[in-house]
Amino acid sequence: MILPPTVYQFLVGVFAALGSFLYGYDLTIVAEVAASQSFLNQFNPSTTQIGLVASLLTGGAFVGAVLAGFFSDGLGRRFTILIGGVFFCLGGGLQTGAANYGYVMAGRFIGGIGIGILTMIIPLYQVELAHPDIRGLITGLQQFMLGVGGVCGSWISYGTYVGFSDDRQWRVPFGIQIIPAAILSILIFLFPESPRWLIKKGRNEDSLRTLAKLHSNGDVTNMWVLAEQQQITNQVNFEREAEAKSFSDLFTTKANFHRVILACAIQAATQMTGVSAIQYYSITIFYQAINSVIGLIAEALIILFVDKLGRRTIIIWGNLAVCCTFIVSTILLARFSPSADNTAWIIPAEVFDTVTRSKGVALAAMTSFAFNTMIGQVTPIGIAAAHWRFYILFCATTFTNAVLFWAMLPETKKLTLEEMNRLFTESPFFIGNRSKAIRERSAIGGVEMLEHDVKEPMDDARVHAE
Repeated sequence: MILPPTVYQFLVGVFAALGSFLYGYDLTIVAEVAASQSFLNQFNPSTTQIGLVASLLTGGAFVGAVLAGFFSDGLGRRFTILIGGVFFCLGGGLQTGAANYGYVMAGRFIGGIGIGILTMIIPLYQVELAHPDIRGLITGLQQFMLGVGGVCGSWISYGTYVGFSDDRQWRVPFGIQIIPAAILSILIFLFPESPRWLIKKGRNEDSLRTLAKLHSNGDVTNMWVLAEQQQITNQVNFEREAEAKSFSDLFTTKANFHRVILACAIQAATQMTGVSAIQYYSITIFYQAINSVIGLIAEALIILFVDKLGRRTIIIWGNLAVCCTFIVSTILLARFSPSADNTAWIIPAEVFDTVTRSKGVALAAMTSFAFNTMIGQVTPIGIAAAHWRFYILFCATTFTNAVLFWAMLPETKKLTLEEMNRLFTESPFFIGNRSKAIRERSAIGGVEMLEHDVKEPMDDARVHAE
């Protein structure tokens, strides 16, 4: 049975996003595992060692994001996903079979490297495969599957926490995570390679076949496919001399600097919404499980509407909404003191051009893991010292997030990745209320490029026919 192109792209995106599932799962099981009596009895960890269970994962992920920036350019997007899956399986195996606490910590760090590789490469891979009309939907699967992983991790670890009293309380949650990682590592051999990476490596015929498989049921004579192939080829040839060979090259032009600021800012802003503070330090396991379900519903709604409403609108109003909820939460906490943005991975993956994308997305992922680690370390200290007042910080940061993205973020929905280069080359740093006009000007330029690229293969065909 031949699947419609959009369905095929969606399925590839879903299975690739298993890497994000692993991240969400691993983040949510740590609180329950570290609190289980059998885990404490077997290893008798100190408070510092318990804290390392969480921070070693994000520390390893930071290293993995750096490595992925180099692997993806040299080895390809698919092989980089495979490497990430293997690292994660190795780390999961060490945690599951841990004989002492050193195994647990080593497993968390090695698994974290796998997480860093996967969370960096998957949105990049998705964005290079997806049609512009559904790119937000496909790339949004990154955060959605992270939410699915969070829900599964919360309820599985809750089940083992209350259902077992021996070492199965923590070995089962650690062991289950190996299954989706192994599935991803096997399925990757059935996935297509990124056509942009293939063209970059001079494999133009392979790229054309991949584009045809993705967009026209394998018809290599389809005009849209031929035009897209030509447009990517032209853009890669134009960019080749300026390829980012190191991370410092991302700061050499105004357009690249604008992209880097936005990509890193959106990852930092996502962490500064307070989502990690809530996730790591939920009051009870049950509250965390409910929180994961609510977050998953919100992520599903964003996936459905991101290509209609646009990235800019969702980011600005989403941060304002979080600001309002934190204001309410802070007031309630003051009176009755008790003891992520879905676009965060879409924007970094789509704003960079082909030759800077891998290192740009890697830098954004590194920012996310650095802020995640920082929030994880600071939150318990802040809550202990300031109680409800600590949440005022998130009221302020979510409001400033909205202002920042209103000022600096252009709308990118339904632009091709090649049109994105024109958008950032021509748009000013300050966007404000001019976003729509700036985007429309870039889209018009892209249409002119596309019409030229469609005409070119048609003219070539006519010449061959004569």
